[in-house]
Amino acid sequence: MDTEKQDSIPKEEDKKQSFWELVRFLALAIIIVAPIRMYVAQPFVVSGSSMSPTFSTGDYLIVDEISYRISDPERYDVAVFKYPNDIEKFFIKRIIGMPNEIVEIKGNTVTIFNKENPEGFEIEQPYVKWEGNNNIHFELKDNEYFVMGDNRSASSDSRYWGAVSRDLMEGRALVRLLPIQDVSVLPGNYKPIQN
Repeated sequence: MDTEKQDSIPKEEDKKQSFWELVRFLALAIIIVAPIRMYVAQPFVVSGSSMSPTFSTGDYLIVDEISYRISDPERYDVAVFKYPNDIEKFFIKRIIGMPNEIVEIKGNTVTIFNKENPEGFEIEQPYVKWEGNNNIHFELKDNEYFVMGDNRSASSDSRYWGAVSRDLMEGRALVRLLPIQDVSVLPGNYKPIQN
């Protein structure tokens, strides 16, 4: 009888020890993961066709939040930001116009005017799906960005609701995790060839 009691004591202690190890593991995981989730990267699921063919509904992305904390967004970045008319919503678009530039859209041609290019230059858009006809003249102020979806004919963007201020920029698309066949780093990344 005494040996049976002795055998049962270690089992109870093992259960308690396992429980506390699990609690410690979960606490450590929260301590490590929570700051990363809050300040470094966050998940984002694409909804809608405004970025087609670059992204489709259901694409699962990881958004890099660090880059825009230590440097400014760049032209052609695929950015995730808070929608200016409802900051509870997040949008994903491509940055086209930078602070203090003029964006002119005539038909399918987007021309940017700035200090370096007072005569203007046309942006390269090989990723664009567009069957529309726009006539837009938009002047950006300090810390404002002009964004557009890659599927221009199906995108609600700066052409309709204006610029996105710098403080609404959350980050850029860093990794596409789903669908598996499209896994990539810096998905949608585009840098024009400099001549």
